[in-house]
Amino acid sequence: MAIPEPLEDDLAKIGGIEGLKGLIPDDDDLDHLSGRFKALADPMRLKILLLLAPGPLCVCVIREVLGIADSRLSYHLNVLKKADLITGEQQGTWIIYSLTPAGGRALSFLEET
Repeated sequence: MAIPEPLEDDLAKIGGIEGLKGLIPDDDDLDHLSGRFKALADPMRLKILLLLAPGPLCVCVIREVLGIADSRLSYHLNVLKKADLITGEQQGTWIIYSLTPAGGRALSFLEET
C-alpha cells in the first residue's frame, strides 16, 4: 500500500499500521463506550446528571423536579447506571443516586462545549 510521504513519517512514529491498530480498544470496551454515549444522547438523562452534579438525591426529589412518571424515571436511571454514569445506594427504604467519576467527567466535558 502506498502512503503519502508526509504521513508515512508520522505513521512510523506510532509504530506503523500495527501501532495504529493498537490505538483501537477491543470490542467489549467499545460497546461500553458506545453505551455511555447513547446514555448521554438523551436530554432527560442529561437533566438527571445535571441534577446530581451538586450532590446525591433520592428518586422523589428527581421525580419532583423533572415531573415525569416513576416508570420513565426508573428507565432513565437504569440506563445511566448501566452506562456507569450514576450509582444508587440503598439507605433504608430510599435509594440515593449520585454521579460516578465517569458521570462527573461527562458533565465536565459538557460544560466545555
